[in-house]
Amino acid sequence: MKLIQESSKTKIVNNLIVGVLAIYGISQKQFNLSEPSLFHQIVTEVISPVQEGLASSKKNLSSLWDNYLSIVNTSKENTVLKKQISRLESDLTFMEEMRKENLRLKRLLNFSDEKEHTRVLAQVVGWDSANEFKVIRLNKGTRHGIKPMSPVITDHGLVGYVYRATDNYADVLTILDQNNRVDVVVERTRTHGIIEGVLNFKCALKYIMRNEQVEVGDKLITAGVGGIYPKGIKVGMITSIAKENFGMTLSIEVVPSVDFDKLEEVLVLTPVEGVQASVEPTAAPAQVAAPAQEKKI
Repeated sequence: MKLIQESSKTKIVNNLIVGVLAIYGISQKQFNLSEPSLFHQIVTEVISPVQEGLASSKKNLSSLWDNYLSIVNTSKENTVLKKQISRLESDLTFMEEMRKENLRLKRLLNFSDEKEHTRVLAQVVGWDSANEFKVIRLNKGTRHGIKPMSPVITDHGLVGYVYRATDNYADVLTILDQNNRVDVVVERTRTHGIIEGVLNFKCALKYIMRNEQVEVGDKLITAGVGGIYPKGIKVGMITSIAKENFGMTLSIEVVPSVDFDKLEEVLVLTPVEGVQASVEPTAAPAQVAAPAQEKKI
């Protein structure tokens, strides 16, 4: 009996101790939340800036990564845009070339010619570079109706005549060659003379007497004699006149109406069936060099 009473007292004491400890722990926890210890304060002051720096670094790294991705995407977009711009520029260049070519062809096809000739449109695909465009090659030949002795023109004026032709190509002796002599008329005064090719893309007007009233700026046209060139085709313009020291004629320099350095398309005037040239050319080419390798247009 006595033992039982002592055991009960012990349990009561133990329960009281546990309760006191629990209350102390709760009060101590609440106290720590409101008033941290010195150690806790020191640790907090030391660690918090590091944590703040890490958080800021993480934020900055995230921002840098986003910027990097944005730059990469922008670079890719710029590459795509540059390619698109390059294609558009190429298309515009091609369209502009087509527009210019169409204008040239339209002017050529609108050229009015007498009924003794039909017109064959051809492109210049080669030339004898050693002879300053004195010989050019066309991409049309006899199978297209082109014949030797056919005059060749542009909308600007006279080019020359066909002196040799194969099935698919024709070689033209231009007025820049001294062997291609053309009978011309000074449009203003109706004075007759002969054009011969000289150097530097120019021609000379021959057999004009010293007393003829020709002037710088006078225009020359074909006279229509000789059986090759129709009458009235523009040939060139007088740029200088000088009196020769000896003789009865003038020394006259002429610039052709055609810019041979920019020649691309021409018209070949072929005689209509039943109409033949009445006279051979004034002078045939003497061993004219064959044109150089064909130039692709």
